[in-house]
Amino acid sequence: MSENVWAYHATVDRITDVDLSGYKVEAVDGGIGKVDKHSDEAGSAWLVVDTGPWIFGKEVLLPAGTVSGIDVEEKRIRVGLTREQVKDAPEFVRDEHLGNPDYRQLLGGYYGIIPQRWL
Repeated sequence: MSENVWAYHATVDRITDVDLSGYKVEAVDGGIGKVDKHSDEAGSAWLVVDTGPWIFGKEVLLPAGTVSGIDVEEKRIRVGLTREQVKDAPEFVRDEHLGNPDYRQLLGGYYGIIPQRWL
């Protein structure tokens, strides 16, 4: 995927100073939800996506390295993942996992093994 799954790819036109909250998030095979929260911290960027009714209102944390494109005009973010990959990701519980280095390592391992073809 990338050397650092927590950093945006150089090919992603990341616009700074833009609040991504509310942006629609699309996997390669369909929508997965909307951005609820995000961090742009260098080398530690991520999105918390509320999947709504798609997977029973579950939230998922996606490292910035999973992002394949951002369309500011359409307020849409594309990720180089399938819906199944998002659904099968390690469970995210905001109060337990946000800022937890062990969870971050677990996610980095999961998303770090996604084949290049999804990007």
